Amino acid sequence: MGVSTETTDLPVGDVGPVVPDGLLTRDTVATVPVPTEFRPSSAAAVLAVDIGGTKMEVGLVDDDGTVLERARAATPGSDDPEQVFDALRELVTEVLDRSTTSPSACGVGCGGPMEAGGTTVSPLNISGWRRFPLLDRLQALTGLDVVVDNDAKALALGEGWRGAAQGCTDYLAMVVSTGVGGGVVLDGRLLDGSGGNAGHIGHLVVEPDGRPCMCGGRGCLEAEASGTAIAAITGRPSAEADAAMRRRCGTLVGRAVASVANLLDLQLAVVAGSVALGFGDDFFDAAQMEIGMRCGLDFARPTRIRPGGLGIDGPLVGAAAVARRQIAVREDGGR
Repeated sequence: MGVSTETTDLPVGDVGPVVPDGLLTRDTVATVPVPTEFRPSSAAAVLAVDIGGTKMEVGLVDDDGTVLERARAATPGSDDPEQVFDALRELVTEVLDRSTTSPSACGVGCGGPMEAGGTTVSPLNISGWRRFPLLDRLQALTGLDVVVDNDAKALALGEGWRGAAQGCTDYLAMVVSTGVGGGVVLDGRLLDGSGGNAGHIGHLVVEPDGRPCMCGGRGCLEAEASGTAIAAITGRPSAEADAAMRRRCGTLVGRAVASVANLLDLQLAVVAGSVALGFGDDFFDAAQMEIGMRCGLDFARPTRIRPGGLGIDGPLVGAAAVARRQIAVREDGGR
């Protein structure tokens, strides 16, 4: 039972290696008809952009969620915002030049936090971007309508559209990789919050006297269980973590998931990212055990954690889903 325990880092950035479908078998989570958030729209292929602390990726995704074109590069570690954007510009230009299909819109998943609508972004893991005007810059570059959202919220949309949460109206989606992010779907709707930053599970406190976090807090999940944190704690890349560290990370993720499940009455957590998927059984089994210990309420007791179902396509499918979500809202007359 469980996903592969292979930990070799693949050059796929913040979501992680491909894992075969259906390898992790847990109790069945009840499903219902497809939520309104994920109804098909009339969108043609869209330009999809994923921006993370490790890599940037740009692709073209059709209306079935198939990635038609893609290009990726490492995210520059520069403090110069224009150098970071220049790397993104090259990827966008490459994909648009190769494509034989004209995209109808551009969807973007980017690390947070950000201002509502992604008008400016300040990813914790991209030091060069602080209040960077990503939306306007991409609109000027592409000439398309651009929709920007948090990358983990984008993943939540993608997993509900074509991944492990299809048919579920209430779930949490997470990325455990360079950092830790999340997106929450309740009653078939992605939660945004007042500034668009709802779902930042990486900054739930899981160790009250724990390590300092880049956000300014202490003991946050991201400061204890992300790839960056693991490297700082062990002095080695996260891919070289031993079984004890893999289990510890799973335990801490399970602790955070249990808190969300108890608070929001949801019973499914879908987790992607190179750390989670790379750590495999050690991670997921420890997480499920912790959830079982922390979810004592009747409605929370069935909560299950599963690996994401989109593999390396997750970031681009999620970014495409961000654009499709906005298109669907427009088709519904703004409802």
